[in-house]
Amino acid sequence: MTAISDCFETLRHNRECALIPFITAGDPDLETTAAALQILDRSGADIIELGVPYSDPLADGPVIQAAATRALQRGTKFESVLEMLQATTPKIRSPIVLFTYYNPILHRGIEKFLSSVAAAGVAGLVVPDLPLEEAAGLLQPAGEMGIDVTLLVAPTSSAERIQAIAQSSQGFIYLVSVTGVTGMRSQVQTRVSDLLKQIRSVTDKPIGVGFGISEPDQARQVREWGADGVAVGSAFVKRLAEGTPEQGLNAIGQFCQSLKAAIKTTHSTNTHVD
Repeated sequence: MTAISDCFETLRHNRECALIPFITAGDPDLETTAAALQILDRSGADIIELGVPYSDPLADGPVIQAAATRALQRGTKFESVLEMLQATTPKIRSPIVLFTYYNPILHRGIEKFLSSVAAAGVAGLVVPDLPLEEAAGLLQPAGEMGIDVTLLVAPTSSAERIQAIAQSSQGFIYLVSVTGVTGMRSQVQTRVSDLLKQIRSVTDKPIGVGFGISEPDQARQVREWGADGVAVGSAFVKRLAEGTPEQGLNAIGQFCQSLKAAIKTTHSTNTHVD
């Protein structure tokens, strides 16, 4: 069992929902990123998504795009991100999922990329621009190395496509809650509830919901609709970027605790438990 699968299995046994915060590597610097990973780990995170800065982040909204731009301007390199992770992952319990685009993977070569991230302690990958039709070339070697490649289901995905993605996705299934890019929204679309039920009808794999969730009440709602995990990105990135690094770290720690408290318990009968 992979680290991510084991995490979801333990949470499901305890009737809990996974909190999956996202931050961008290198914003404001990698020293702060390492500290942020440890603070999130101590503050209720179950799995942590770490965005690899990329020059053309098509799936990211303005907050995360700006963070990636700042990180690149300050000289953040993929190799330095891996060095930071290699020193940091032994200090935390939360599995690390890299959020990266496919071009950097192809540029380095799939085998070399996977070997390097595995050596750094990475447990999973989310590759937002990797279509299902081209995923096999990454899924198979990643699975052999114990790295989960999690595929995304869009609100516009057909029933046939949802079933195919659910069958292939590793670790969990990532349900995108909105049509469009990442970013903070004032409310979560009620269609997410129907999509969760639809996905649940074809698989028993864990389902994480992300994109557009930015407040504890929204996280609680998604959990009550039956999600196994709640991913929050822009709201963390924004808080970490405000004020001094110390102020940003304090802010994300407090925010992480509030989100975890919001999803820790629920009396909803819709919650999925095996």
